[in-house]
Amino acid sequence: MLDVTKLTQAEIRRLGIEALTKALGPAGMARFMQQFEIGSGDYTRDRDKILGNPTIDEIFARIEERRKQQEKGEK
Repeated sequence: MLDVTKLTQAEIRRLGIEALTKALGPAGMARFMQQFEIGSGDYTRDRDKILGNPTIDEIFARIEERRKQQEKGEK
């Protein structure tokens, strides 16, 4: 087993891609890698802008309101 503490990030990445290619083949490795993307932005800031910072009571009130709306829609 390799001592990964002595490897650089680039070496770990290279070995990981080699292992995936060996296990899955080139196409499988590519499909696996497509599942991951670095993304951008600040998730926490964006989430707070969208959701705010509701209290537990506010969350429960929203749930109850949604339930009432769903019940009306089912009748």
